[in-house]
Amino acid sequence: MELIYDQSREGRRAITLDALDVPEAALPRDLLRTEAAGLPEVSELDVVRHFTRLSQLNFGIDSHFYPLGSCTMKYNPKIAEAVAALPGFAELHPHLSSDEALWAHCQGAFEVVYEVEELLAEIAGMKAVCLQPIAGAHGELAGTLLMAAYHRDKGHTHKKKIIIPDSAHGTNPASAAIAGFDIVEIPSTPDGAIDFDAYTAAMDDTVAGVMTTCPNTHGLFEPRILEIAALAHKHDALLYYDGANLNAIMGECRPGDLGFDVMHYNVHKTFATPHGMGGPGCGPVGVSERLVPYLPGPRVARREGRFVLETPPRSIGRMAPFFGNFMMAVRGYAYIRHLGNEGLKDVSRVAVLNANYIHARLKHAYTPAFAGRFMHECIFTAAAQAQKGARALDIAKALLDEGYHAPTVYFPLTVKESIMIEPTETESKETLDAFCDAMLRIATRIEEDPMAFRNSPTTMPVGRLDEVKAARDLNCVC
Repeated sequence: MELIYDQSREGRRAITLDALDVPEAALPRDLLRTEAAGLPEVSELDVVRHFTRLSQLNFGIDSHFYPLGSCTMKYNPKIAEAVAALPGFAELHPHLSSDEALWAHCQGAFEVVYEVEELLAEIAGMKAVCLQPIAGAHGELAGTLLMAAYHRDKGHTHKKKIIIPDSAHGTNPASAAIAGFDIVEIPSTPDGAIDFDAYTAAMDDTVAGVMTTCPNTHGLFEPRILEIAALAHKHDALLYYDGANLNAIMGECRPGDLGFDVMHYNVHKTFATPHGMGGPGCGPVGVSERLVPYLPGPRVARREGRFVLETPPRSIGRMAPFFGNFMMAVRGYAYIRHLGNEGLKDVSRVAVLNANYIHARLKHAYTPAFAGRFMHECIFTAAAQAQKGARALDIAKALLDEGYHAPTVYFPLTVKESIMIEPTETESKETLDAFCDAMLRIATRIEEDPMAFRNSPTTMPVGRLDEVKAARDLNCVC
């Protein structure tokens, strides 16, 4: 890729500034340059073309299929972006909510917060929701802090443990540990479900809660989830729902109805807002009746025909300023309202259909990790290909040369040489077929030449990286 400096030609200009019409300021001598900045001399067209080419080198959901399992990289509809850009939202200063005298200017925004929380609570079967957490993991932390507050309030000083299955997202044990709990990991059975016997053996009155999701991270609906919930509640343990996989059951099944007491919502995964990437994320936390008094505050309430702010009596306090990343909530609100009740059901139905279509097309070339029907994502093991010399990582890199972002590999950790594919509901059959065709070509090539992809990708601006060195030496050119 030609650098912008390579295009520099002496005397070429992108823009010419008008003569100063104000007095020139005198800078302190110690701030003046001693030599020219060395900026490239290029035309405006050179600059535009350079950065346009750079943008086309990136994989993005608007330009490529992103089959990342567990991450749920689905298309973000532009109608939601348009709603979030409305001046009444985009130009509203958050500090207006800090002064009760100014609440009259916030009534529209307060109404959106109130309605989003009501809608999310209804979708998941929760009593109440708080929008403050600004990422899924932040919502997890809020949830575990709520669990801790509940048990502390009841004098349960003996409850120190959180049970977590071995297939869980890594943020689950991290959030529980930060909240002060000890982690008890339980295994999965060969069919991908929680080992109920191991779960029963681990459950006692010292357990504060259980963190899991349903469908689980193996892409399978937990067949004994009602029994898991009943046993937890028998010991006054709270059941936490990792909302990462809500996209699989939305409109068809509600975590609250399954017995879950607290959960976070991955708004970027389920309700089509942009992934935060370290920026403006949103991970609301929802709770059952008994945890409502502990929710972060302040919260929006409707009183005598207007919206006001109130803090729950035993609130754990703020998790973020104001209402978290409010614009992400606006985008999610537009998405939910646009689809409606039946549309949300269709999201889950098509997500499950697409995942099982990929499973059906690829199951003879790549070994399914588990038997039976998957939910929103399907998992294969490339162990057979690895024995021939082509690992899951090689397959992922080969897909880059095929024009596809790689699926998730080596997660969940419970599956050897894991390839985890989640197509989401937004991809067409034509896109899925083209992706499956690429995966089948790679599988065929591995049979003929197992070492063919050891240097992939070969068509990208950057080739195969030394990933170990890159992780250990952040300044290296790998």
